[in-house]
Amino acid sequence: MAQGKKITLTDEGNVSYKRNVVRSIVTLATQEISGIAGINTQGIKTSKKLFNKNYKKGVIIEFIEGSVYVDVFVNVLFGYSVRDVAFRVQENIKSSIESMTDFKAEQINVNVTGVVFDSTDNVAIN
Repeated sequence: MAQGKKITLTDEGNVSYKRNVVRSIVTLATQEISGIAGINTQGIKTSKKLFNKNYKKGVIIEFIEGSVYVDVFVNVLFGYSVRDVAFRVQENIKSSIESMTDFKAEQINVNVTGVVFDSTDNVAIN
């Protein structure tokens, strides 16, 4: 199996998923959760960006034998429970990937990189 693609043989033909399809599912599933200010593409260590070929737009996706492993970097709105928001993001990503593709979501890591105090404010990073 090619990295970044899932190919399923059926009687009618083949079904394949590219990495961008799964990335879009992860992005949309994350943004659906209340308390999420957005996916953070700025607050991630430069070394992680440079040396991880799977990193793009605040999401890292790895495919291993029909399973998908996801790291997503988010900013949370002030006033929301970070633990609850992160848990809901994990659950929503898992259910979205598994219902829309043939992949099994093995691990979903939610990395909270900042808190946004107002929708017009920038990210507060320690």
